[in-house]
Amino acid sequence: MTSETTRPGPVKFVLFDVDGTLIDAVANQRRVWAAWARLHGLDPDEVHRVALRTRPLETFAEVAPGRDPQACLAALHELEDEDVRSGVYAAFPGAPELLTGLPAGCWALVTSNYEHRVRGRFARTGLPVPEVLVDAGAVADGKPSPLPYLLAAERLGAGPQDCLVVEDAPSGVESGLRAGMTVWAVNTPAPVDGAHRHFASLHEAAPAILAFASGTPAT
Repeated sequence: MTSETTRPGPVKFVLFDVDGTLIDAVANQRRVWAAWARLHGLDPDEVHRVALRTRPLETFAEVAPGRDPQACLAALHELEDEDVRSGVYAAFPGAPELLTGLPAGCWALVTSNYEHRVRGRFARTGLPVPEVLVDAGAVADGKPSPLPYLLAAERLGAGPQDCLVVEDAPSGVESGLRAGMTVWAVNTPAPVDGAHRHFASLHEAAPAILAFASGTPAT
C-alpha cells in the first residue's frame, strides 16, 4: 500500500486559438466585413482595419456609432453563417499532422468565434475537433480576458501552469498570459509582445508543440 497518488491522463495540455492559428480565414473575414460595411454604407477598408483590432461590438461603436449594436451583430452573424457555407477555408500547413499527433484529452480549442462555425470550418478542412471547445458564447468576457483560457483548462482538468497557449493575435496572447499560462505566438512575421516564444509559422512550431505535450523539455 502506498500513499502516493498518480495523476491520471496527460500532464501537459495545449490550447489553440482557431482563426489565424489553425485556419487561414483572413480572406473570408475581409469579405464578411466588406459585405457588412456595404450594408451600412461604410468604407469596407476602414471597417476591416478597425475590426482587426477590436471585438465586433467595439467595432460597431467605433465605425457605426448610434446604430443598434444588436442589429449590427445579427447582420454580421448572418453574413458569417453564409460564409461558412460558401467561403473557401484552408488549414495552415502542419495543422492536420499536429492535431492528429496530439493525444486525446490533452488539447482544446479556444476561439472568439462560435462553435457551429468552427465545426463547419473544421469539417471542410478535415481537421479533428477535440472534446473541449470554448467559444464566444461560453464566457461573459472574451479575449484579452483570461476567462476563455481558464475555462478550457478547467474543462480539461488542467492547471494553468501545465498549459501551453498557441496564438497569433495580441489579444489572445494577452489572454493566455493573464491566465498564467505559457504562450507561444505563431504565423506572425515578428514576435508578439509578451509571448514566451515566436514561430513564423505553425508548421515551424509543430515539433516544439508536440514535445511540450509529451513533457519533453523545451529546446
